[in-house]
Amino acid sequence: MPPRHSRACAPLLGLFLLAAIPAASAAIHAEHGFGEKDGNGSIASDLNPAGLVAGIIMEEAGRRRAVTYQHGRIRELGTLGGDEGFTKAINAHGVVVGSSQTASGAWHAFRYDAAGGMRDLGTLGGSSSYATAIARDGTVAGYADTSGGDFHAYVTKADHSLQDLGTLGGASSYASGLNNHGVVVGTAQRGDGYRRAFIYRPGTGMQEIGTLPGGRISSATAINDAGLVVGAAETDKRRWHAFAWDGRRMIDLGAMIGQGDSYATAVNAAGHVVGSVSINGFEPMTFVYKDGVMTVRRRDDGLYLTNKITDAGLVVGAVYTGHKFQAFAVPSQAAPAPPRRNPLDWFFMTVIAAASGAVLYRARRHFRVGLLGQRRHLL
Repeated sequence: MPPRHSRACAPLLGLFLLAAIPAASAAIHAEHGFGEKDGNGSIASDLNPAGLVAGIIMEEAGRRRAVTYQHGRIRELGTLGGDEGFTKAINAHGVVVGSSQTASGAWHAFRYDAAGGMRDLGTLGGSSSYATAIARDGTVAGYADTSGGDFHAYVTKADHSLQDLGTLGGASSYASGLNNHGVVVGTAQRGDGYRRAFIYRPGTGMQEIGTLPGGRISSATAINDAGLVVGAAETDKRRWHAFAWDGRRMIDLGAMIGQGDSYATAVNAAGHVVGSVSINGFEPMTFVYKDGVMTVRRRDDGLYLTNKITDAGLVVGAVYTGHKFQAFAVPSQAAPAPPRRNPLDWFFMTVIAAASGAVLYRARRHFRVGLLGQRRHLL
């Protein structure tokens, strides 16, 4: 127990300690990952409104397992007969899409629901297929090999068979995004060999979106129900910049960031765009474009893999711990940065610390003198 005489210095010590403690962070405090063990990693691919996560468990040896995660419980989705599988998207009804190895080792797109399990979506005549997006009504988009050996973008029909969306005149195409009106976006090769972002509307066919001024290639990754398309495009300086396309013009989001290579990966119903930016070869950081404002998250306040943004504003993906990925989510609103101290703050803190030290010294000296007096009195 401290001596009673030292209580006189408590107010000064409290003031000093309060001045030294940084402001509390508003970031989400949650455990990384799905609770996986034995050195395994994890990635959150998508999240639906009920809080059901479509994800991936990555074993230490490299094997991937398609899973869902909710309320602390992992559900294994299995495979199509092979060793590996991974998820890409989930809709509001809990239907998950992704890709799995078959018994022959080929990769096939799958559609999974709790009642029917995993269903093989087949191919376009070739050996492999991949599912990348799913709409509210269960329509799936992705890409698959054709009998000619090239991969083409597809969207599923009512009977779950694959409809070939063609190309922009070249050999290949792939779909990466789909909205609830059946509009598909992705990337397709032109006759000159360059790949361009496309939008496919039912009854209209595939239309090229274009690229940024001076750029040669572009890629679309996602679309919301209002028709806002996001992706990445080459600039005249041969860098990659994230973009948003509203049907009339392509907005250069990378120019708002101002440096590095950026890639938009998702957009929600409100038009908030998320993606990744890599600057000078360092690990990627999350960016959020919201209500006309561009924010690049600090590395300790974002994700290494930025996959989706929910309509509620939660950004999902994974952090990287230095040796493995761990599924995580952050709010689209960045946590406030720790306050930058004025140089005078350190002067006042030094003065307070010195004053506190002097008070402690006097209190201890007084206490020792008191003890000495008591001993002499006893003698």
